[in-house]
Amino acid sequence: MEILNITKDKIRELLEKGRRIDARTLYEFRDIVIEENVSSKAEGSARVRIGDTEVIAGTKLELVEPFADTPDEGILVVNAELHPLASEKFELGPPDVEAIKLARIVDRAIRESNFIDLKKLCIERGKLAWGIFLDIYAINDDGNLIDASAFAAVIALKNTKIPEVENGKVKFGVLSQKKLPLNEPPITITAYKIADSFILDPCSEEQEASTLKITVSITYGKEPAIHGLIKDGEEPIETEKLFEILEILIREGKKIHSKIK
Repeated sequence: MEILNITKDKIRELLEKGRRIDARTLYEFRDIVIEENVSSKAEGSARVRIGDTEVIAGTKLELVEPFADTPDEGILVVNAELHPLASEKFELGPPDVEAIKLARIVDRAIRESNFIDLKKLCIERGKLAWGIFLDIYAINDDGNLIDASAFAAVIALKNTKIPEVENGKVKFGVLSQKKLPLNEPPITITAYKIADSFILDPCSEEQEASTLKITVSITYGKEPAIHGLIKDGEEPIETEKLFEILEILIREGKKIHSKIK
């Protein structure tokens, strides 16, 4: 979505005064609403709303052959769907670059944090394992789809139940009480740079005005641990400023961790 330069100028002018167009503080999130088990067809699902941004995530489990390079692990496949229903900037057809990037960010956060113990999903080395297929659907995009998608993915995985198996075949729609082997959940949170300011959870106009974003995935065990950092944008950032932003993301991410935990 293209916004007028006058709108960008107004956003920058307000940020210079420490204000935002919707009266939030720089690091304040919009209201986060979480709904679990929103789909009867999925093994686990969640709907997350951050302001007017809305995302649904769902999981399906199948018995599969492990990948050759990880014969003693289950598999995880993450897919993101960005449809015109969510925003006029999205188009019908196969996943575009933005959808692929979104799926990779969520996938990386889950893998690098070891959120899912994939080794416990292996049934017979090199022959049989559980495959987790995680689908993310953008219902409405009013900015910050990355964080909303990551939250929804984690919550969907947390409430996923493994299907019953009979004679070596999955009984789809019949779930056991056994859940996925999970560890500490990763919190994915993104800072967006507009002029000289960084903000969290931008609305669509603020996101359009941003020139750089930094996404990190953090777990909160005895000490916070960063498992992934992605910089998106050609604008450089000084090391000192980067560490300053990371401290803010760790602090604000902990508030969200409490909600998801």
